[in-house]
Amino acid sequence: MKPFKIDVSQEILNDLNDRLGKIRWPDEIKNSGWNYGVSLAYLMELIKYWREEFDWRRQEKNLNKFPQFKAEINGLNIHFIYIKGKGAKNSPLLCLHGWPSSFIQMLKIIPLLRDSFDIVVPSLVGYGFSDVSNKPGMSVSQMAEIFHRLMAIVLGYKRYAGRGIDLGAGIIRQLGMNHPENVIGIHVGGTNPLIDFENLPGNMTEAEKKFVENAKKWSNEEKAYAMLHASKPQTLAYGLNDSPVGLAAWIVEKFHRWSDCGGDIERRFTKDELLTNIMIYWVTQTINSSMRLYYETMRDSSVWKQPKIPVALLMSSKDFFQTPREWAERQGKASRYTEIDRGGHFLEWEEPELVTEDIKTFFHFTFFFFSVIHASCAKSTT
Repeated sequence: MKPFKIDVSQEILNDLNDRLGKIRWPDEIKNSGWNYGVSLAYLMELIKYWREEFDWRRQEKNLNKFPQFKAEINGLNIHFIYIKGKGAKNSPLLCLHGWPSSFIQMLKIIPLLRDSFDIVVPSLVGYGFSDVSNKPGMSVSQMAEIFHRLMAIVLGYKRYAGRGIDLGAGIIRQLGMNHPENVIGIHVGGTNPLIDFENLPGNMTEAEKKFVENAKKWSNEEKAYAMLHASKPQTLAYGLNDSPVGLAAWIVEKFHRWSDCGGDIERRFTKDELLTNIMIYWVTQTINSSMRLYYETMRDSSVWKQPKIPVALLMSSKDFFQTPREWAERQGKASRYTEIDRGGHFLEWEEPELVTEDIKTFFHFTFFFFSVIHASCAKSTT
């Protein structure tokens, strides 16, 4: 475990600036807005800001205010933020992001959790400043083993809790399945739209039927990106790794579509926030490896199941679509299910107070319950 600071070479920044000065813009259907994808007018505005006003060194300095480290696990250097809590008895909490986000999605919840938790916020393998695996098979389940070693061996926690969103939720679930003796409980969010429409349950409730209907609509209108990631990520990577404008378009469209922004992306994210996230992909050249996680995970049948430990689900009606409790519990019992009516797919970024409130409520009860059971077992043994 070694301290780490972000320090992007000036050569990389100069090359980026040159590329941003040589853009060949496509045409657009007049007054089409975001209907066909990213709005040309907005993307031109964002790229102009990127080239003329965005200050990466300032963002780099802000990111480096958080204590960051790297640890070699299974031959890969894993990047993570590690902050000890302010409380007398802190519980360890592992927080995992998804795609097309990065570790910076969790930054707003860190100060809100420090009164109760030791907080660990890694970059997923092949994302940002964590190493890229050059071997096939780096799926959600393989990443789970890496992050278990980070928590249990590198940081020395015998028991810990987890919070995950998107693909990070899959990793957190896998941790709970594989290491129930170590993972006290998990707190996850985000709609999982991957449904086997050919083998639907025969006793679905009305809420579940509506959920399946929404999932079919989402699959027809939104799922193409995921199928491309899961089938031919290498082909897509040539364009995105070479063109900062292409990379920005591929990522920004998801922040516009998946967030609770009401069509105005900057109601939820500033240009600086959007571009800092994009820059992490650009300067590390990890867009290919980040997409490849879909390819590997779609070929791993062990993921997206519910572990037999305390599980909390935080579901927003403004995510892809609402997931009813009864559907979520077909995979396993939910100890806590909370519905909220604001915030989209990037909840830690969009509604950090709501996320942290639910995390604290769930884990305070879970840790209390575990401590009572542990004390009871110790007493009976004596």
